[in-house]
Amino acid sequence: MYSEKVVDYFMNPRNAGKLEDANAIGEVGNPKCGDVMKIYLKINDNEIIEDIKFETFGCAAAIATSSMITEMVKGKTISEALKINNKDVAEALGGLPPAKLHCSLLAQEGIEAAVADYFIRKTGKAPEGFKSPHSTCSACGGSCGGGAAPVHEEEEEKFVSEDHRVAE
Repeated sequence: MYSEKVVDYFMNPRNAGKLEDANAIGEVGNPKCGDVMKIYLKINDNEIIEDIKFETFGCAAAIATSSMITEMVKGKTISEALKINNKDVAEALGGLPPAKLHCSLLAQEGIEAAVADYFIRKTGKAPEGFKSPHSTCSACGGSCGGGAAPVHEEEEEKFVSEDHRVAE
């Protein structure tokens, strides 16, 4: 069902935990399946993502996509990071089952929400074309913190905690 890379990024997540000196935080979720992803960014004055961490409650694919996107955007400018889309994340993981592609979209939306938060903190508003991290989602009326994603079948949920363990 999952590629070896997905299993590796799930079992050995990279950049898991809370970033204490983050200056941007994006939280997104899918209220139908329960996946919740929190992305922490440390962005410097040149708009380069110096550090990134994540906390995710969700299935193996949600944790693996969170982990992968952190590696893909670290060291990039905001502009470069925003060019990375969910298909890039899925491809970097060796593919995802069709029912799990929404997890890669959640990872993309987590980065977008964190970048929007960065600009809101810096300028008081999200840049034009950015979805505010507090946008109203059509599925939940705004309580999930982000856009809606398709429902997927239930599976055992895992949480990647601050101390980098995968807890059941």
